[in-house]
Amino acid sequence: MTIESSIPQWESQTKRPASPGGEKWLGEVVPILDHGFIYLVDYMGNDQAIEQAARVSYGSGTRNVRETRGLIRYLLRHQHTTPFEMVEFKFHAKMPIFVARQWIRHRTANVNEYSGRYSILDKEFYVPTPEVLAAQSTTNRQGRGEVLDAQQAESIRQLLIADAFRNYDHYESMLNDDGSGKPANPDKPMLARELARMDLTLNYYTQWYWKIDLHNLLHFLKLRMDEHAQYEIRIYADIMAKTVEDTVPPAWEAFRDYELGSTTLSNSESRVLLRLFEENGINFDRKRVMEIAETQGLSPGREIQEFLDKLSNWAEIINNTSK
Repeated sequence: MTIESSIPQWESQTKRPASPGGEKWLGEVVPILDHGFIYLVDYMGNDQAIEQAARVSYGSGTRNVRETRGLIRYLLRHQHTTPFEMVEFKFHAKMPIFVARQWIRHRTANVNEYSGRYSILDKEFYVPTPEVLAAQSTTNRQGRGEVLDAQQAESIRQLLIADAFRNYDHYESMLNDDGSGKPANPDKPMLARELARMDLTLNYYTQWYWKIDLHNLLHFLKLRMDEHAQYEIRIYADIMAKTVEDTVPPAWEAFRDYELGSTTLSNSESRVLLRLFEENGINFDRKRVMEIAETQGLSPGREIQEFLDKLSNWAEIINNTSK
């Protein structure tokens, strides 16, 4: 399903930075859960825009892809994140209310949500499929444990469905709206929409427009794509990640390498490793390190040199410690 653009043809020509990967996602509605969806409404900027912001210049046309990639990796590697804030993504998403309440914890976005005070909420609610219905985890208070057996799962599903239907019937009864803003039953009051909505359960759907810069979006994705994140929000994050990957490939590659695929050691953990190296020794061939580093995607030159410097620093610390 595609949301067709309402922009007149003469206005569709633009001089702004564009991304072929981003363009293909515009208006492409991705169904999620039983009634949810997400799609990219608009984006601003591309990888070259990140570089341009970092250099505060208009010379992006004189750069090649390799130079842009190298700079972006340097920026993210050293946590120079301001240039990433110059790229923005705007999504239209529809999700269960309990997912929205998790999502809104990321307070670095601009949000405009469907109003239950102004409009009547649709009769759409989320019922999990049996394979995602699980018992409370015994090791994580905010996580799931073993998946329920088929009979238990179906019993839970029927409870959710019955409660949702019953509550919506009560919601409609309190609204007492015939669809035109007039009482369906003249003998009953029309309860204000802002009050009637409180009877609906958290699995009912809401929707919003959500706009965020790339730096904060990457932080959102790092948390919500994690295997420990709740399944129902993780699948939204997975689709958003594909959008980002196609729109700003070098930025996504750097994020994948330095954030998603990285491991941070505490000071104590570093000391443990140093102790192990001290006991077993450390030795590396500079030329061989450079050969392997290039096969793993490290940029020739500065990035590989920084890696070599890290190894040298560790070796120096170990040598000093062992004296």
